[in-house]
Amino acid sequence: MKQIIPRAIAKIERLPAEHVQNLFLSMAQDFERLETVLDSLAEGIFVCDTENNLILANKYSDRLLPMQHCAGENSKIWNVIKDEKIAEFLKTSLSAGDKVQDREFDVESKGIMRLLSISVFPLVKNYQVCGSLIHIDDITEKRSREARMRRMESLASLTTLAAGVAHEIKNPLGSISIQIQLLQKAMKKNEELYYNSHPKDKPDLDYRTDTGPNPFFLIFNKHLAVINEEIERLNHIVIDFLFAVRPMDLNTSEADLNSFLEELVSFVRYEVENSRVSIELLLSEDLPLIDFDQRLMKQAMLNLIQNAVAAMKDGGKLTVKTEHTGNEVFLSVCDTGSGISQENLSKIFEPYFTTKDQGSGLGLTLVFKIIREHKGEISVKSQEGKGSCFIITLPLPQKHRKLLSEGLCSDPPLVAEGLE
Repeated sequence: MKQIIPRAIAKIERLPAEHVQNLFLSMAQDFERLETVLDSLAEGIFVCDTENNLILANKYSDRLLPMQHCAGENSKIWNVIKDEKIAEFLKTSLSAGDKVQDREFDVESKGIMRLLSISVFPLVKNYQVCGSLIHIDDITEKRSREARMRRMESLASLTTLAAGVAHEIKNPLGSISIQIQLLQKAMKKNEELYYNSHPKDKPDLDYRTDTGPNPFFLIFNKHLAVINEEIERLNHIVIDFLFAVRPMDLNTSEADLNSFLEELVSFVRYEVENSRVSIELLLSEDLPLIDFDQRLMKQAMLNLIQNAVAAMKDGGKLTVKTEHTGNEVFLSVCDTGSGISQENLSKIFEPYFTTKDQGSGLGLTLVFKIIREHKGEISVKSQEGKGSCFIITLPLPQKHRKLLSEGLCSDPPLVAEGLE
């Protein structure tokens, strides 16, 4: 057809009406087929003319990048795109005639944050530029998979170090702690011997407190106490590290997740509310029983709750919610705190990544590992200044799956309040 059309147009005046009609029908079919192909692509396509006016857009492009429909002189592509950052990028690139590949943008579309990759190419015909092609790809899930793979690889690499850490760090720490205790005992005995022979220098005699070795005894004991505290802190870090890397021995049993959460919230309520944070439970009434290790799940939930409270330094609201659809149960922990920057959002589950002044960076790594050991998934939605929502997805036991209706939507229904 591509070769026939130019020849047919050259002699169209001599063609019978029936042939002309068939020619237009074939062209219409080809155009419809091309349009169907473009609309079937799971990628956005924009085509602009040499004046950068939008002349073609497939259906998926509007799903990825909402547009405002314009006409006439306002039909420039950058006037059609609603997102200001992308509109400015297209205006700069197209005006300069630049070729740009895989420029990434965070875009909110229909309440969902997406990561889009946008490329701009010239349309060339017979060695002449006749317009521009803009390609848009949703790489949100791709980046999420890459982040999950990085986290799993990090955990795997940490596992190989676990045995060495146990011997090279933990054992020397134990020896140092014992030596400090012996020094403290020796110093205490030394104090007793001195004050027995110099009773007038005892610190309980006010008129002699500034004399003798008492100030030096106090300084010595103060420094030893600091060393003990640091040894204890390092010991906790090593214990967390070993827990994060060694295989977990799950002891699962079928239990009511709602009852588990009610008991947990009752346990932490006083501490949470003492930090000027209100806590709310929104529990699904028809939640099926699921298999989980209550000890490990408690540790994961306590980590999430403590992080949420820490993010609400001026007070706020903590919401714990359960729901289920299809073959999955959803558990969310949402706060109204400071939120997480887009730059850090993909790193928070990685070992040793922390934004806190005091922290090992293993808390969320442990949460991630516990949930994965339960064959579940954990994701996070957050906006700076509006709060964060951690969503845990857990599978239903097989016997429950068979009882559920087919065709139920399996998309997570949980969205952080205020993050839409």
